Amino acid sequence: MKIIDTLFESYPAIADCRADVEAACNMIVDCYNNKGKVLVCGNGGSAADSEHIVGELMKGFNLKRPMPECLKAKFDGFENGRHIADTLQMPLRAISLVSHTGLMTAFSNDCDADLIFAQQVLGFGDEGDVLIALSTSGNSKNVVYAAETAKVLGLKVLSITGGKDSKLSALSDVTIKLPKFTPFEVQELTLPVYHALCAAVEDKFFEE
Repeated sequence: MKIIDTLFESYPAIADCRADVEAACNMIVDCYNNKGKVLVCGNGGSAADSEHIVGELMKGFNLKRPMPECLKAKFDGFENGRHIADTLQMPLRAISLVSHTGLMTAFSNDCDADLIFAQQVLGFGDEGDVLIALSTSGNSKNVVYAAETAKVLGLKVLSITGGKDSKLSALSDVTIKLPKFTPFEVQELTLPVYHALCAAVEDKFFEE
């Protein structure tokens, strides 16, 4: 796929990750083909990346994603229905698990802060969904617990980590182990990888 080719042309340092990036793309495409959704979690900069990924999936990224005419027609009975239908963009369903402040603070206070993402996987996750687990070390407790919960529920787990073997890499169906070892260096390579994944997945479902 041209989008994936461009990623590795631009970032030759991650050439060894190609098979895992392609496997990750196929896993997400399979999820959406089977009416599933993507959950995303991480801490710090990876929390920001979680929000970023969801932003690219839930609206048009490189493509317009217009609503099908058969769905647009159902808005015609409303005063501004045509504007709504013409403006909304078709989503690829995704949820950032870092965004639910009330739930996370309540669960942290009442139960265990290390399980804030696991609790949401239990609530939102369905068999066949994909959890994207972001951790530069691959060993962040709350992300690992989310991945373990995902496996129990029958979700697929895609992790994006640094270059070392980790708890996440042992758990995941696919791990993209970026060949860096300090958090900021891993995060600098994480962004182009997930941009390419989001663009490639979008390309499978929408046309110009």
